[in-house]
Amino acid sequence: MTEVIKDYFLLDPNIHFLNHGSFGACPKQVFIEYQKWQRVMEIQPVEFLGRHITLHMENAREKLAEYINCQNDELVYFSNPTTAINMVIRNLPLQQGDEILATNHEYGALDRAWKFISNKTGAIYINRPVPIPVTSKDEFISSFWSGVTEKTKIIFLSHITSPTALTFPVEEICRMARDAGILCVLDGAHVPGHISLDVGEVGADVYVGACHKWLCAPKGSSFIYARREVQAILDPLVISWGYEAEEPGPSQFIDYHEWQGTRDMSAFLSVPAAIMFQKEHHWEKVRETCNILLITTLEEINQRFGTKPISPYTNNWFNQMATIQLPDLNVRLLKARLYDEFRVEVPIFTWNEKIFMRISVQGYNDERDTYALIRGLTDLLPKIVKK
Repeated sequence: MTEVIKDYFLLDPNIHFLNHGSFGACPKQVFIEYQKWQRVMEIQPVEFLGRHITLHMENAREKLAEYINCQNDELVYFSNPTTAINMVIRNLPLQQGDEILATNHEYGALDRAWKFISNKTGAIYINRPVPIPVTSKDEFISSFWSGVTEKTKIIFLSHITSPTALTFPVEEICRMARDAGILCVLDGAHVPGHISLDVGEVGADVYVGACHKWLCAPKGSSFIYARREVQAILDPLVISWGYEAEEPGPSQFIDYHEWQGTRDMSAFLSVPAAIMFQKEHHWEKVRETCNILLITTLEEINQRFGTKPISPYTNNWFNQMATIQLPDLNVRLLKARLYDEFRVEVPIFTWNEKIFMRISVQGYNDERDTYALIRGLTDLLPKIVKK
């Protein structure tokens, strides 16, 4: 089945691509749908953007809303999660001394965004340490929640973290935040298509996800979900025709955020095709197969090189993406030689002053890809690890 799935993608067959988590990869038939929408737009741009785009976007929202279990007027498409979160951050009524509680596992670009707004408002952005290896989810919840004070106004969490690829128990945190009157904003960039997502069940006030990562939609397709009670505070990042619209639609939230001036909406309109692709190819089973291969790979690396897991291999701490700590070494050199000599694309980076490698296993990967990684590490680590 892996061989067939690999044939569905546009990826270079000569590369062992173990970095789906960074930008995703788009199947051929979904990319064809993307290009179809671009051609339709170019054939008659005025008709497409001026007369029909609202109906096309409504259909794309409906399909995505059904997929994540919300109403289609509770979400808006954005090009990427970073832009969507920036919109939210700039609308929050933060004041001097207010606290935003996060972890030290958050995505670096959004750490910067929260620090920016903190500098502007006098609020305090707190990255509460979550030591690794993590143990139980109850311990995580207890430890994180002990950082809440009377000054905590916002909780910001990754559902699946970028540097450590851990799945945090966000549902419990969201429930506790709601009871405490604290606004909860979740970064779910790695979630859609990776694990099952029911945004109503998660319970966040604001949830942002990417469709171009694990859902395999074209690049530049993401979304923001906002509970209706929160939508009123979210002014648009870009003021355009939807603000004080001459012909308002049924949702001010959509009016404000959907139209940002002339831009290519084709990636958004292709999301239903990505959802259908995964449905047709039984992606729940694909994810299970990927998880088994990933765990096998991690265990082999641990056995060969004495590395330690950063989470249990049970309790749903990760699914298709996991991070493993490496010995002290030259990060740039190892990454370059893995790619140049073994054709392995995998991220290696420094986090909290230690060296890590994040492995993604998608439906197009098989043992040949993970074996190439292990073979490369076996050859290179003795040469590169600092004594």
